[in-house]
Amino acid sequence: MSAPIQVQAVTKAYASKKLFEDVTVTFNPGCRYGLTGPNGAGKSTFMKILSGELDGDTGSVWRPKRTSVLKQDQFAFEEYRAIDVVLMGNKGLWSALVEKEQLLAKPDISDAEGERLGELEGVIAEEDGYEAEAHAAALLSGLGIPESQHERLMKEVAGGLKLRVLLAQALFGKPDALLLDEPTNNLDLDSIRWLEEFLCEYEGVLLTISHDRHFLNAICTNIADIDYNTIIVYPGVYDDMIVAKGQIRQRVEQENAERQKKISQLQEFVAKFHAGTRASQVQSRKKQIDKLQLNDLKRSNIERPFIQIGVKKPSGKQTLTIEGLSKTWPNANDGEDVVVCDNFHALVTKGEKIAIVGANGVGKTTLCKLLVGGLRPDAGVVTWGHAASVGHLAQDHREGIPNGTTVQEYLHSFDPQASLQDVRGLLGRMLFKGEEGVKPTDALSGGEAVRLIFAKLMLTQDNVLVLDEPTNHLDLESIIALGDALEKYEGTAFVVSHDRELVSSFATRLFAFTPEGLVDFRGSYDDFLERYAKPAGKRS
Repeated sequence: MSAPIQVQAVTKAYASKKLFEDVTVTFNPGCRYGLTGPNGAGKSTFMKILSGELDGDTGSVWRPKRTSVLKQDQFAFEEYRAIDVVLMGNKGLWSALVEKEQLLAKPDISDAEGERLGELEGVIAEEDGYEAEAHAAALLSGLGIPESQHERLMKEVAGGLKLRVLLAQALFGKPDALLLDEPTNNLDLDSIRWLEEFLCEYEGVLLTISHDRHFLNAICTNIADIDYNTIIVYPGVYDDMIVAKGQIRQRVEQENAERQKKISQLQEFVAKFHAGTRASQVQSRKKQIDKLQLNDLKRSNIERPFIQIGVKKPSGKQTLTIEGLSKTWPNANDGEDVVVCDNFHALVTKGEKIAIVGANGVGKTTLCKLLVGGLRPDAGVVTWGHAASVGHLAQDHREGIPNGTTVQEYLHSFDPQASLQDVRGLLGRMLFKGEEGVKPTDALSGGEAVRLIFAKLMLTQDNVLVLDEPTNHLDLESIIALGDALEKYEGTAFVVSHDRELVSSFATRLFAFTPEGLVDFRGSYDDFLERYAKPAGKRS
């Protein structure tokens, strides 16, 4: 059994903002921890402290020697083969392989170098080096990287696949501890399912940050939640933590209410009789008041936006007609064109909720652009029905938000008749509070850009939504709020997402990219998986 990760009295602050204070916690082997908290709570900062990349302001961290970290710099290994980048995940093995190759390249080898070769062979054998490339290839294939890419230099591998290579690197070599920051980013649904199965069999210490609630519920044995300027570890999956956290806070609030009621009664007695003949009883009541201290109930830093998208005017019953739609898109990576759709037909009626799903690179964003008129099809027509009003959130969430203005001015431009109070109210619902309403649009983070687009959609109240990866840059609380909003939305929705919890919560129909091409599947996402999905461990 590997050793734990131990954190002792760690504090970290930036300027006047304290992220966490005096944190002491042990992460045990055999346990898989989800590290949760809202955007800005300090999740990535804490992960960097655990890995040793960053020091806390106070305290110390002890980690196993073989601690593996998911790297975020996808351009750090451009001159190496993808499979070699994976092998680098085991530093001892990689070092031995490189040194062995250098020695064997020499025309003459001294006796000392011959002895060193023997030592290196021992290290390679001990690290299972003769099966290493096969293991590395299995990891790459499991994460959806085709064999044709394994021998390529990283500079020749597509951007989305580079991050998968770095994930394979982190998983390689049976590390004692594994630190993964957003490992499901850029993974398609089949790859996420494969990763879940892999991690559930992992025996070391695992900590992962993820905004994918389904992923956390599938793999976690514990949740380490950053809130109240500390880290509290809860047993169970993410959904269990939400329930337990709510129950704890509710219990403390109830106890405080009961104590406050008792304190008020005692204070009333003291005020009534403090100058009378019942001095001893008054003193007794004062002592009781001193003992009845309220529990310290710090303010949670978790905030959930209030997303409620109304419909100003309903569309006609036949909202969208797609006839013979065909589109082929050139693929710069391997020269083969991507057939997005070929003679695709569909009739969508008012109020239907459609998820657009499929692997990366198959054309989900292209399909969205065809729907909103941003691209012309090669053949066929897309026809919106009577009174259809389309609200669009592009995959590049900054698209359509101009620089040189403020959040408030941008929003007001879509309805100049709206009162400033209404605009500020909408911004407040999307967590733009106080002076954040006059924040320059140039300075928006990814999450803020998404929330601003949703504020705009709440203002324009379109009867059709086309949302391309709306969960990118959102924290879990915001994703849950979005799922609730889509479920209650009375218009027609088309949503691209890899978030299975979100898709399962709202979609009653799928436009799905499958090996058979683009299919119109009527049913839930779970029904679709039963029919089309490969078993998680059978990735080819």
